[in-house]
Amino acid sequence: MSQHAQQQPEQPDQREQAAQSGRPEQAAQSTTSLPVRLDHTVVYARDRRLSAEFLATVLGLEVGAPFGPFLPVDLGNGVTLDYYEKRDEPIQSQHYAFLVPDEEFDGMIARLDALGVTHYADPGHTEPGRINRLFGGRGAYFDDPDGHNMEIMTRPYARP
Repeated sequence: MSQHAQQQPEQPDQREQAAQSGRPEQAAQSTTSLPVRLDHTVVYARDRRLSAEFLATVLGLEVGAPFGPFLPVDLGNGVTLDYYEKRDEPIQSQHYAFLVPDEEFDGMIARLDALGVTHYADPGHTEPGRINRLFGGRGAYFDDPDGHNMEIMTRPYARP
């Protein structure tokens, strides 16, 4: 279950307490002890169950219990994708990239094939049935049921 799904009483953190006491310098200092990390993001879907199950199947994960209007897929690194149903409006395609273990990559490609989903070597989907070998790893792109451009890769991008 994601951290935001755990219901705990609200308690002001050290930054809030310092800011409320008129000590903004202590509020700023306390932020340096905690690194910024993504906790969750919302993924819009016409059918949250279908889309969450699709991604969980491809990645070899499980769909969590519903939390309000959200259906979470826990990525195992402290981040959840919270699927939210949006039936009456168009869904803007987004890009989601997943760094996956090299030893699980072939299984993911096999699951895409079993589902009848074409994978591509490139984000523009011009090289069907192929993978890329960027940065010494392997990668592929595919669409989810709502048209989101998903990517699996075994090596992170080398950034300047």
